[in-house]
Amino acid sequence: MIPLLSVVVPIHNVEPYLTECLKSLAVQTLEDFEVIMVDDGSSDGSRRIAEDFVAADRRFVLIGQRNLGPGPARNAGIEQARGAYLAFADADDVVPPEGYERLVAKLAETGSDLACGAVRRLVDGVLEESILHEKVFRRPKLCTHITDKQVLIRDRTIWNKVYRRAFWDRAGLEFAAGIYEDVPVAMQAHVLATSVDMVGDVVYHWRRREWSITQSRNELPNLQERLAAIRAVRAFLDERAPELLDGFDALVLEKDIVFLFQALESAEEPGPVLDLARAWVAELGQRALDTAPSLRRLELHLIGRGLVAELRKVREFRRAREDAARVVPRGWRTTGWYGDYPFFRDRRLKIPDSVFDAREELKLLAKVESCEWTGAEYRLRGQVSIHRVDRRIGRVDLWLSDGHRRIPLETQRAGRHGIVTTFDPERLAGGGPTWRLQVRAEIRGLVMKGWFRDAEARGSWRFTPSGVPGWSRSGMDMPQ
Repeated sequence: MIPLLSVVVPIHNVEPYLTECLKSLAVQTLEDFEVIMVDDGSSDGSRRIAEDFVAADRRFVLIGQRNLGPGPARNAGIEQARGAYLAFADADDVVPPEGYERLVAKLAETGSDLACGAVRRLVDGVLEESILHEKVFRRPKLCTHITDKQVLIRDRTIWNKVYRRAFWDRAGLEFAAGIYEDVPVAMQAHVLATSVDMVGDVVYHWRRREWSITQSRNELPNLQERLAAIRAVRAFLDERAPELLDGFDALVLEKDIVFLFQALESAEEPGPVLDLARAWVAELGQRALDTAPSLRRLELHLIGRGLVAELRKVREFRRAREDAARVVPRGWRTTGWYGDYPFFRDRRLKIPDSVFDAREELKLLAKVESCEWTGAEYRLRGQVSIHRVDRRIGRVDLWLSDGHRRIPLETQRAGRHGIVTTFDPERLAGGGPTWRLQVRAEIRGLVMKGWFRDAEARGSWRFTPSGVPGWSRSGMDMPQ
């Protein structure tokens, strides 16, 4: 009988991990599937393990080929696959028991071309958040598309998905040879799909190994392969979805280019890596380069000028001080805000101030720590500061707002960043039902506005009077 789902697993010298991977497939709650294992010229005991699964479970099939790489191995498996749906698993990873059932169920419900789900990183037997996928699946959505949910530009792996086989064939998707063959295919699938289902459930466990093909990332041939994949994706997006180019370039600057920096830090002869780094940067759009965070712009500036020793010093600074790197003002008539990084005050190198400009990175932090009824009024205590600015804010103005009315509040300062204010809820009569606290902060000509958050909850701080007629003297905020 024709299976509902075909799972293609390329195998090459993964003996220590293969049994766990195949066991995770065998116990899937979706039982109507086949596993097409493709032995890509293994020289260890991987083939024997695969043969044992074939002998024990008729849903497992094994084919072989000489060592051509994971892309051609997947293509060979696709040719043998018979299912209405198609999935891929790497032989050193693990699929949670309900992973495929959840993805297939969404596709059956919606008719979308592919479904994708959240990923966890498997590190020494412990599951951690996948940094690559961390921002993607926080807000699941069915029947969407990468041009509408551009966060999907970060979802560039092929194995946390199930594809409708008819869509795969219609789109003409195929893996190229090489190390990063999956990234172009993942992006092409997202763009060419009519609709996509984003599932918030974790559907894949991605193992971090001591060594793998993609973990020798700072070696020159590997970096060249990664650049080839980036070029392939950019060429495709430029033709089919140019509105996604800025987001893709920003992701390259955030994630991929780090491996170039690491190579430059360790290279005894940095010249070839430096040439490759410049080629990488030349591929990217100017908007992404201009809007990169200031510390990244400094790194790119040093690469452009071939200042490898200075780059290494900045990389050491990033590792030691990234979260605490200060932003400082300069100038009185017109004040700019700059990252206080190495070489900021070094006139010898003549690095333009624009490289260090961090104004767009400043964030107003405002949180309510307590709100207590005194018997006559509410006393509210909180903190107001600007992230990475180690200075007392010059002026702080507060007001309560229900979206229509604004009730100004008198503000007292308490310490470096503390504020205290009071209000009588009778002042809110006729408004509501929910009020939020807003702040305007001013320092050296910089003005920022924002809403207070609850110190003990993730959402905004809200004051909700209740009771009709009159006001409740016991209730206060409702974090949402």
